[in-house]
Amino acid sequence: MSGKGAPELSVKNCGDLRVAVIAAQWHEKVMDGLVDGALRALHELGIDEPTLLRVPGSFELPVVAKVLAGRGYDAIVALGVVIRGGTPHFDYVCQGVTQGLVQVSIDTGVPVGFGVLTCDNDDQALDRAGLEGSNEDKGHEAVTAAVSTAMILRAVTNPGASR
Repeated sequence: MSGKGAPELSVKNCGDLRVAVIAAQWHEKVMDGLVDGALRALHELGIDEPTLLRVPGSFELPVVAKVLAGRGYDAIVALGVVIRGGTPHFDYVCQGVTQGLVQVSIDTGVPVGFGVLTCDNDDQALDRAGLEGSNEDKGHEAVTAAVSTAMILRAVTNPGASR
């Protein structure tokens, strides 16, 4: 989901979902904003006991997401930051993380909220981190997307459940 044109998602009756947030440690200020936004969103949704795990970097998000998906979580939120540098490292990490998280979701049927910022510079990342003065709150958005998808999947697998 991105800035303009983002849907207004309304999620109800999701307080019983098991949700895990996995956050990279690189770019501490940006990550603090993303994690705060994610935890705030979970609290607003009535999910007061999420699991929060920190991993070294964004590249480690998919493997941890896969393990958590196999442990009964209803939704997983992956948060990270990759800033373009002067080498192809950016491209490889972004591609690997994105493909890895998509594969986890497809293989397990557990929605993975994609809160990995892939930015050209620090200013772009700060503008999306949900900090004071930021234009976007990608941690919050990633939670809302993952939980909304989990509730859709619940309704599909249990048609009597309300959304």
